[in-house]
Amino acid sequence: MFAGRKLAIALRRAISVSRPAFHTTSPAFVRAGDSIPDLDVLTENSPGNKVNLAKELTGKGLIIGVPAAFSPSCSNSHIPSYLNSEFLKDAGKVFVVSVNDPFVMKAWATTLDPDSRSGVQFSLSTTFPPPGLRNPTNLPPTNQIRFLADPTTSFTSALDLLFDGSAIFGGPRSKRYALVVDEGKVKEAFVEPDATGVDGMFFSTFP
Repeated sequence: MFAGRKLAIALRRAISVSRPAFHTTSPAFVRAGDSIPDLDVLTENSPGNKVNLAKELTGKGLIIGVPAAFSPSCSNSHIPSYLNSEFLKDAGKVFVVSVNDPFVMKAWATTLDPDSRSGVQFSLSTTFPPPGLRNPTNLPPTNQIRFLADPTTSFTSALDLLFDGSAIFGGPRSKRYALVVDEGKVKEAFVEPDATGVDGMFFSTFP
């Protein structure tokens, strides 16, 4: 099945490597040419530490949206595929955004990237977390991925990427997406179109 390779393809697109992408954006969602929402609503590590991605992403960057921190698919392969991609160093500033509170996102970041050494290579076929990831040594500096919470759903709503996740997550959540950003505007947008999980495709499309 080729679906498992789509995330790696999207990241290659994020740094201008000419490869096919997974799902292109429906006209109903955020699209190429749109500005990143200028909102002081995202939080990093604590409620008082606000992050405005319109101000952060003045150059090249990538925003990765996920439905939930600590979900099996996001933890076991989706986000690790970015954390350990050989292309991460060229992607600019990279952020993972989820409709969660900042404490959950901080804990998730610590679990996925405990030594803040995003970019360490490992095979997604290995046991998670892979051997050596928690205590890497003699590694060069990398482009650390930052984990942001969208506790009020305001940022995700501004992108028109919310879906009703009540049945699974207890409330509204973010569709799975990746936004390639350049100078504050969306250069390319990739959105999982079936956020309702019809026939289980929501979770199987992005392993």
